Amino acid sequence: AGKSLDELTAILSEIKVLHNTTDVDSCKRAIRAIEIQHYYREHPDEAVLTEPHPMSDVTIIGVDIDRDSRRKRISDRLKARLDSGMVDEVRRLIEQGVAPDDLIYYGLEYKYLTRYVVGDMSYDDMVRELEIAIHQFAKRQMTWFRGMERRGYHIHWLPWDMPDVDFVESIEKIICNNGQS
Repeated sequence: AGKSLDELTAILSEIKVLHNTTDVDSCKRAIRAIEIQHYYREHPDEAVLTEPHPMSDVTIIGVDIDRDSRRKRISDRLKARLDSGMVDEVRRLIEQGVAPDDLIYYGLEYKYLTRYVVGDMSYDDMVRELEIAIHQFAKRQMTWFRGMERRGYHIHWLPWDMPDVDFVESIEKIICNNGQS
């Protein structure tokens, strides 16, 4: 505690390979990541349980949706969630004693909603920036799936707009064929 994010990042990078930036998004996360690494050094038998293991005998099913439809659905869903009281939920949590910094730490929506509720940004800025952040997150997810395919994993892509019954039948067929198309 008391160190800058750059100092904490340097400490963490000395004890672990930084695969992504989520461990160093904030001082709080960096400190927690350092604590975890120290714990695993003291309890190496438990560290083995957290190491990635190659996937074998798995069936991966993805939902195939074009970029424009995905973006529209994300925007529509965000609007519906805002209309159904997401801002009030954050206000209630803060009134009940949840610290704004804790809410910001919990996730994407909470980060932007909390910043709005505490007066750090306008409603319009919050909506715009949150929508952009969600679109960026969805894009990173699609990049992750393409990377899986490049690494040799077969993904059974099913159309996003197929009827529920057909979707379930397709999954059952894929599973019954042990993942073979």
